[in-house]
Amino acid sequence: MSPDERHAFLDHGTRTGKLATARADGAPHVAPIWFVRDGDDLVFTTGGGTVKGKALARDPRVAICVDDENPPFAFVIVEGVAELSHDLDEMLVWATRLGGRYMGAGVAAEFGRRNAVPTEVLVRVRPTRVIAKAGISD
Repeated sequence: MSPDERHAFLDHGTRTGKLATARADGAPHVAPIWFVRDGDDLVFTTGGGTVKGKALARDPRVAICVDDENPPFAFVIVEGVAELSHDLDEMLVWATRLGGRYMGAGVAAEFGRRNAVPTEVLVRVRPTRVIAKAGISD
């Protein structure tokens, strides 16, 4: 996929990402996430006390897989480094965008306010490597 094709794929509908992190003992951990794209970066929020929140604070290296489960099948894998922020004003902007994408424009602001709280963390993944394939079964 070209960069424009990757961006369109990542922006399509309500596809979720599967976030891979490492637990404290090194064991893998995968969790679904809602995300929005900002240029090449992927942005999401998570609870600071969750397994993924703790893992990101300890080791910012991540991988995120987003796939299309319908023929002819496609995927984008983003490997990168997560930057964490506790800035509630910035978090409100992104949580509202997440709410708009996944819950609908009518509840975006409510979703943003509910999720831009001190116990949450804003995560920005800056890609270091991207693998993207479309038309896998063609």
